[in-house]
Parts: sequence; structure tokens; C-alpha cells
Amino acid sequence: MHEEPGREPIRVRVVEAAADLLAREGGDAVTTRAVAAAAGVQPPTIYRLFGDKDGLLDAVAEHGYTAFLAAKHVDTSPDDPVEDLRAGWDLAVEFGLANPSLYALMYGEPRRGTTSAAFQAGMRILVERIHRLAAGGWLRVDERLAASLIHATARGAVLTWLSLPEDRRDPALLTAMREAMVAAVTNEKSAVVDAGPAGAARALRAALPETTLSAGERHLLGEWLDRIAAEG
Repeated sequence: MHEEPGREPIRVRVVEAAADLLAREGGDAVTTRAVAAAAGVQPPTIYRLFGDKDGLLDAVAEHGYTAFLAAKHVDTSPDDPVEDLRAGWDLAVEFGLANPSLYALMYGEPRRGTTSAAFQAGMRILVERIHRLAAGGWLRVDERLAASLIHATARGAVLTWLSLPEDRRDPALLTAMREAMVAAVTNEKSAVVDAGPAGAARALRAALPETTLSAGERHLLGEWLDRIAAEG
């Protein structure tokens, strides 16, 4: 099926108009009629491009994930992986505080936009950051749990901050939440240097894909290492 001429530029114009309305006037202002007027199109165009208002909001959320992805700094070999984790968490929180209405749209509903390419690319950056922590012996918990903790604390910090009256927004809240996340996810010292069975197991688990073992051997060893790490 061939798209009508100019369809993609019109789609981009509508999404940008909706994002601008959202930023300036909040979620209640993003109606199909208001967005159509701001984008210079007829309301039926929005339904033809996005299906309904919810489809339009999904597209605006994806626009937000793309903007957030563009702001991320990726260091594949940071001098201090724990500080790199703090910097990534701070960046996520700063994005939310700078774009409150957009952030609320992106994360206010658990599944909105999570299948978008930009969201998945951002999650891969987080997973790679966590994997470096694990490989260096810094990770206190399972990699999947670490990803959930990091994502949940950043989202919770932003949404909690935005829910507070301005006179109760204390920056110490954000610092405390970040440090609680770091304490929950990482070791104070690398387990490679000061080895305990659980930390050493996580470090070896992270290195498994690079070993010369067969797939079956890696699977079996991975199960053993997961058990040791869990017992820790």
C-alpha cells in the first residue's frame, strides 16, 4: 500500500504540534481538534494517521523517547562504572523534570510506548551499563532486577517530585533516592578485587557469552552461577 504524498511530513507536523501543546498547556489541552488546528490539518487527518487520540498519544510518547535517547551519553568503557550509573540516572531524572507533561505521558501508563524502537534502544543502553557493572564485579543483584530497580527509582523520583507542591520539592529527595538505588544495586567494592561467592558468580556470569564453552555448557554453568548469586 502506497502512502499518500506528504504523509510522513504531515505525521511529523501533527506529532510535534501535539507535543508542543502538551508542553505549553498540559495533557487536557491535547484534543484532536486543538492538535489539528495547531498542525494546520483537518481533524479527520489525525484519525487517518493515528487511528484515534490514544494512537496520537502513543506517537507523542515515542517522540519523547526519541528525544530522551538523543540526550543520552554512551561511554562504553567508563573509568568508574558506578559513577557512570549515577550519571545515567541523573540524566533520566533531569529529562523528566525538564519535560513534566511529556514525562507523565511517557511513564504515567506502564505500557505506553514501550514497544517503540527508541524506548528499546534506551533500554539496551541501560542493560549494557548494568552488564559492565556485573563484568567488573560491582553488581549486588541479578542484572534483570538491577534494570528494574534503576528504571523504577528514576521514574518514581520524577513522578514523586512532580506530585509535590513547589515549596516541598527538596533536592535532597532526589539525591537520597539515587543513593538508595546505588546501594541496592552495587557493591561498595568490586567483588573481583574483594571476592565473595555471590559477587564473583555475577562477574563470571556476565563474562559467559565471551567464553569458548558450548551453548549447553554455558547454559548449565549459568544455572549454577545464578544459584550461587541468589544465595548471596
